[in-house]
Amino acid sequence: MSYIAGKRVFSEMIQKIKEDGLYKQERLICSPQGPEIIVRFPENAPEKKVINMCANNYLGLSSHPEIVHAAHNALDDRGYGMSSVRFICGTQDVHRQLELKIAEFLGMEDACVFSSCLDANAALFEVLLTEEDAIIADRLVHASIIDGIRLSKAQNFNFKHSNMEHLEEKLQETQNHRLRLIVVDGVFSMDGDMAPLDKICELAEKYDAMVAVDDSHATGFIGKTGRGTHEYFGVMDKVDIITTTFGKALGGANGGCVAGKKEIADLMKQRGRPYLFSNAVPPPVAVASIRVLDILSQTTERRDKLERLTAYWRKGLTDAGFDLKEGNTPIVPVMLYNAKLAQQFSKELYDEGVYAVGFFFPVVPMGQARIRTQISAAHEKEHLDFALDAFKKVGERLGVLGLKKKEILAKFGE
Repeated sequence: MSYIAGKRVFSEMIQKIKEDGLYKQERLICSPQGPEIIVRFPENAPEKKVINMCANNYLGLSSHPEIVHAAHNALDDRGYGMSSVRFICGTQDVHRQLELKIAEFLGMEDACVFSSCLDANAALFEVLLTEEDAIIADRLVHASIIDGIRLSKAQNFNFKHSNMEHLEEKLQETQNHRLRLIVVDGVFSMDGDMAPLDKICELAEKYDAMVAVDDSHATGFIGKTGRGTHEYFGVMDKVDIITTTFGKALGGANGGCVAGKKEIADLMKQRGRPYLFSNAVPPPVAVASIRVLDILSQTTERRDKLERLTAYWRKGLTDAGFDLKEGNTPIVPVMLYNAKLAQQFSKELYDEGVYAVGFFFPVVPMGQARIRTQISAAHEKEHLDFALDAFKKVGERLGVLGLKKKEILAKFGE
């Protein structure tokens, strides 16, 4: 009888989500990840070829022949999976090679590889900090950081998004704590703006605090040689900890890491619960990720192309009259503010041959719905021109071109 009651409650919850326009439907991709993909949506519909404008495939390496070849070879050389956690019998030589390679790439002493960056963030704060310490986080940090902070006994403080005056207030307020850790995203994944790491590091030095950066949406393509936001702001020697992922620009499979001083990496392996109780990254992923880092260390061609395409895309959307979040990263959010409008916009884009998903609560705050577009080095100008034409057609049909937030909300509601 108990589940009968539960079934009713859960069904009502789902129905309410649908009525609020917040229900998320998955699309079935029937091809490799790339600038063009084959999709079934709904899942019983015919397959359709569309331009992909919302993948984290920033460098276009998710299906790159060299990466796929490296993974194939690793299947033969090291097997499919480890069937074990790292500290028992789940660590191969390639896992350690990857840790040293990513640490060198990021300009750090050492690294600890996890099954995901979510796991890396889940381990970081609980392992390093106690009730004597303080975490001071930007209010817009990624959900995985928020979840990681909740696991820690450290006292939790936050500061207004990228507001250095408010950060300084919090640093002054917490001076009696043993350790203080400032936590930010390098690139904030929903808005596409960057944390001002140069100013943050200045304040950290002034108040003897540490700095941790989740650079998942920057590693590989932000900065002159793609090392990340700490390279972009010239503070590679001042950031203490970087967490990042192999699941976005670095091949797009899975895996993440905590990189920093040797003591930090070692503590992750001694006390990090996601490390101690999760299977190791599969050998093909480890080997392919090493190959990705080799490619990125040889040339900046892909990040340079990505930078050019991003500027072209942003200008095209701006000239068309869309309301964009400011920024200079490949994350370009088209703001629609209304969840149902974002879903309708996404559906009509799909009908026009463009795949771009609507984002709304709880992925973004209520009243901040959007289409988050993301550029890839695998795109060509022709892909972007096709997508721009589709955005203009849908924007004109739905009557949002040239409108700003107040006008959109007045027309479509909260």
